Amino acid sequence: MTTFTADDGARIAYTDTGTGRPLLCLAGLTRNHSDFDYIAPHLPEGTRVIAMDYRGRGGSDWTGADTYTIAREGADALNLLDHLGIATAPILGTSRGGLIAMYLMAVAPARVDGLCLNDIGPVIDRGGLDRIADYVGRTPRAITTYEDMAKALAAQADGFANVPDSRWMEEARKHYIQTDAGLQINYDPELRQSFLAAYEAEDQDAWPLWDLCATKPAALIRGANSDLLSRATAAEMARRHGNLIYAEIPDRAHIPFLDEPGSIAAITEFLETVHGA
Repeated sequence: MTTFTADDGARIAYTDTGTGRPLLCLAGLTRNHSDFDYIAPHLPEGTRVIAMDYRGRGGSDWTGADTYTIAREGADALNLLDHLGIATAPILGTSRGGLIAMYLMAVAPARVDGLCLNDIGPVIDRGGLDRIADYVGRTPRAITTYEDMAKALAAQADGFANVPDSRWMEEARKHYIQTDAGLQINYDPELRQSFLAAYEAEDQDAWPLWDLCATKPAALIRGANSDLLSRATAAEMARRHGNLIYAEIPDRAHIPFLDEPGSIAAITEFLETVHGA
């Protein structure tokens, strides 16, 4: 992992692996570049994987709740492309990352070659937001080991099935830090304030953002049991786009890990479409 300096002076961490055509990978709300560890080995040969830690997450600077916004994180993504000398790239966006991808289609469409969204769309179901509001920014109580966290993640994973225990251990190690006081979240707790401000705000019509995406190759991956992206919203996204690559992943809720066969197939087809293969 390395870092660059964003235009406001914040130090932003990222990974840049592989060679060939770039793929900008944008993670979920509380997560980091490791969201894409599972899919990376399955990407087509010649894919350069660029994955950013948003400010306040992973290895990036903690800059405070007021800066943990989609607009600022989108600006950081453009700063990263500029830093790497990349004019345009397709985006693979998981949850929050997909919202940023749609935002970038509005403010910098010439920089986006296409977008593949992982379990996110212009309408976010309130039930899923309620679940996120319950845990975001909070350190788990009375969980002191990775083994216990892996068991807790598995027990709380409503809508997931046929997931090996080893995967929950990987998730525990990716998203929590072992300390003398037990496990701690590996992101700034002030992210909670930023999330709740958006959560409590009046809902905005985001369909115009999705309509802008109709001019570019697009794919949508949905967990079949998702509580954040409804099947009805996915169907409307497909209707509005016309050529949407779509995969519904069985035994997954929010979010698919991306190494499921259906996820791999959709991402591969998306990249082939972007590159005209």
